Amino acid sequence: MTYSHKDIDKKWQNAWDKAQCFVADDNDKRPKYYALDMFPYPSGAGLHVGHLASYTPTDIVARYKRAKDFNVLHPFGYDAFGLPAEQYAIKTGIHPAKTTQEAIENFRRQLKSLGCSFDWSREISTCEPDFYKWTQFIFLQLYKRGLAYQKEVAVNWCPALRTVLANEEVVDGKSERGGHPVIRRPMKQWMLKITDYAERLLEGLDRIDWPERTKEGQRNWIGKSIGATIQFQLKGQKESLEVFSTRPDTLFGATFMVIAPEHPLVNSLTSADQKAKVDDYIQKAASKSEIDRKANQEKTGIFSGGYAINPVNQTEIPIWIADYVLMDYGTGAIMAVPGHDERDFEFAQTFELPILRVIESDSDLPFSGDGKLVNSEFLNGLNKQDAITKMIEWLEKNQLGKKQTQYKLRDWLFSRQRYWGEPFPIIHYPEGTEGLSEAELPVLLPEVADYEPSEEGEPPLARVDDFVNYMGPNGRKGRRDTDTMPGSAGSSWYFLRYCDPHNPEAAFDFEKQKQWMPVDLYIGGPEHTVGHLLYARFWQKVLFDAGLVSHDEPFQKLAHQGDILGPDGQRMSKSRGNVVNPDDVIEEHGADTARMYICFMGPFEKSKPWDPKGVVGIRRFLDRVWRLCFSDDDKDLTADINPTEISEELLKAFHKTIKKVGEDIESLSFNTAISQMMILVNELYKIELRPRFILRSLAQLMAPFSPHLSEELWERLGGQGLVSLAKWPEFDPKLCVDDVVTMGVQVNGKMRGTVEIGVDASETEAITLAKAQNAVQNALAGKNIVKVIYRPGRILNLIVK
Repeated sequence: MTYSHKDIDKKWQNAWDKAQCFVADDNDKRPKYYALDMFPYPSGAGLHVGHLASYTPTDIVARYKRAKDFNVLHPFGYDAFGLPAEQYAIKTGIHPAKTTQEAIENFRRQLKSLGCSFDWSREISTCEPDFYKWTQFIFLQLYKRGLAYQKEVAVNWCPALRTVLANEEVVDGKSERGGHPVIRRPMKQWMLKITDYAERLLEGLDRIDWPERTKEGQRNWIGKSIGATIQFQLKGQKESLEVFSTRPDTLFGATFMVIAPEHPLVNSLTSADQKAKVDDYIQKAASKSEIDRKANQEKTGIFSGGYAINPVNQTEIPIWIADYVLMDYGTGAIMAVPGHDERDFEFAQTFELPILRVIESDSDLPFSGDGKLVNSEFLNGLNKQDAITKMIEWLEKNQLGKKQTQYKLRDWLFSRQRYWGEPFPIIHYPEGTEGLSEAELPVLLPEVADYEPSEEGEPPLARVDDFVNYMGPNGRKGRRDTDTMPGSAGSSWYFLRYCDPHNPEAAFDFEKQKQWMPVDLYIGGPEHTVGHLLYARFWQKVLFDAGLVSHDEPFQKLAHQGDILGPDGQRMSKSRGNVVNPDDVIEEHGADTARMYICFMGPFEKSKPWDPKGVVGIRRFLDRVWRLCFSDDDKDLTADINPTEISEELLKAFHKTIKKVGEDIESLSFNTAISQMMILVNELYKIELRPRFILRSLAQLMAPFSPHLSEELWERLGGQGLVSLAKWPEFDPKLCVDDVVTMGVQVNGKMRGTVEIGVDASETEAITLAKAQNAVQNALAGKNIVKVIYRPGRILNLIVK
């Protein structure tokens, strides 16, 4: 017999809505727990099952924490400004607000059908004026503190899309969206001074519980370097060329210099006979994005015709121009030491430039390791650190350089020449630029006749005279800024608005954010490592300095879910035709099957392919639980049985299951939690009795994973109230003690992993635990087990064909 998921799902979704049981209480004095998903862009395509890999785990933890007597905040919202809605508006003429709202309604429907326990009373959308009013307010705090400014910068301009693109939106010189050519051109842009917070952004990483790869990604992006600036006098000119080097000790080995194509000294350095070649090279470099220039394996360059003087030995060294040097990192110029730097060595070999050894070693050049200095006059015989110290002393004594700390991190380009974004609360007067007062917020996004920027890059808002022409309360006339903010603006603070989402007087009440912040668990993809996750930390620190928030880190614990791949093992995409719609899964198998399968596929953080057979397997498990409790004619099979009447083996399995499921939810090990519940169900099928107290507790343990079925079981087995609000069952530690060993698991004799298992565990239990291992699942995919070799506590070998 199978349970009716359609009736049960709808019944309990309505019950939860009616009871408002997931609404967070600002006045509740219990310990708080803030569980948050990275909010999505509401695309017209709706959710696919890949989204479930993020939203389901967070929901499981939120439900578990409520059962553990925490006051839980688990909200949801939409990162609603963005290019896709604008591009659709350009094609169809339909306002982005309309298509965005339709997409939001579809997202909400889908998430409710999955049984997500969000506090819908706190739902937000970044494109709503009552939200972006406060995005504009926070921008003004940055502006007042000198952290927002305008300057001419080289940007990635896409003529076809008529917009500036971020580096990550450009691939091989073309726009990621549409594959249109992209060129580099100077434009006046708003910038945010994230560089002022570089050291604090580094320091804060030591105080948060994030994956090490993510913290290391931010450390590398910030790129702290300690070294020296060095002045190279230009031959025949008054100017000097400044470089920064972390290895000033190798200065005697510098045989040429390289400057960025955008360097301001290019024109004065370039000789007349090289000018045409230099101009041609610069034009070609302008068509490459910054990422392409960094990644380019082919070394290109052009000799400028100019020379610099090496300050330590007065040697004339040629100055080259190459696009692998970037103007906005360091000084836009480098001293090249090809004997001890692989990139410089390749460049020197390509263009037949001299290579010198200044570090002793038995290795061929280039040698980038440590050793004593040679061919370096007063540094000869010194080790690396002593040589660096002595060289910096020499440079400072001769006023040719000084010790310095630099960062790779650049200021955040914060302008877009697009329509669908937050307008800047800025007025340009003839005598200067000023921010609006808070009373004049929000600056509303006006209606426009044409959503496209002009071919020259003029934003759509610039053509709306009623918007552009501003007259202040005092009669002063000015012009509004016509750029809009990037999509990352709203996402840099939205988690704070959830603390107080309906406040018309402030972005959030200080005491309410103090109660809820920081976020206790934040789940989302690792692709946001050096974007959203860095920007949000920066804004949080600025707001902390402004006295508006009580914590300077927004997310205490961060976890990254693995990708859900298509059934073909490829990343899900419409073009591949391998996208799985959760609506279809829910219709056929029920919301609980979809939720539990997502968690059973493999370890939370690993990528795994969607397998329709696996979905069916989970539905069978849920039906098995149902049949433990009810007969084919729907009679209750359970009975009130005293624990003393139950075997010690079953009682131990019961208490160990309570313990393990709780611990596994805490560690996000959802697949092994489900495996443990399967083991308990197998144990229950071995006996004729159906202990109601065990099955009622099993409904509680399953509730975070399969809340609809669990509510139905809880109600029919005599549970009081909603299982979603019932206290988590407790285990007896004495009944959880067992002789446990680490046992190897083989497939066709090849070791595929290990499991923690009791020495007397059954073969069925061993196989169930083994199948929860990702490597074992992969080895079994598409094969049948034809033989099992099991030595309890020693080895499990699955023979498959």
